Amino acid sequence: MNRDSTPSQTEIEYRQVISYCKALFDKKNKDYGTSWRILRLPSLTDQIFIKAQRIRSIQEKGAQKIEDGIEGEFIGIINYCIIALIQKSLEGSDQMEFAPEELGRIYDEQVEITLELLRNKNHDYGEAWRDMRISSMTDLILMKIFRTKQIENNDGKTLVSEGVEANYQDMLNYAVFCLITLKGKQQQQQQQQ
Repeated sequence: MNRDSTPSQTEIEYRQVISYCKALFDKKNKDYGTSWRILRLPSLTDQIFIKAQRIRSIQEKGAQKIEDGIEGEFIGIINYCIIALIQKSLEGSDQMEFAPEELGRIYDEQVEITLELLRNKNHDYGEAWRDMRISSMTDLILMKIFRTKQIENNDGKTLVSEGVEANYQDMLNYAVFCLITLKGKQQQQQQQQ
């Protein structure tokens, strides 16, 4: 937050995106339960890869054959990143089922940790992401996926780099930025009509 404790415009927009993502996460958990608890981190990384690769493919081709738009893929990236962060935080636990309130609390905890990272980076970088292209942010997500895969292939060990958690947080934040940017472009188009 700002010095006067009021949320920044970015934080307001961030929370709007996360609120939508969490609502979808909650609905899917009602449909499927926490079956995702069976997934290992590399499987989650691959799910994120599939979504990011589809976004890039649509961006490069300028067309798509499946109706679902890229917004849904960014939402999927956000939720899979949060699931990965939850899985990482629950390492060593074999608990498969969670009460909805408990799962919601765990989801929110990971969001707050990631939002704090965003605040710190926005302070240092001056919200440079607002001047970036969605295609560039997509490429950064893909780069973070490949970094994460390399770390996973090295049994989670790094010599001087951040671990998988930081990469999941960065992917989550870039996906949120993309959705904020897409919404802004849609609003501009509506105002021009």
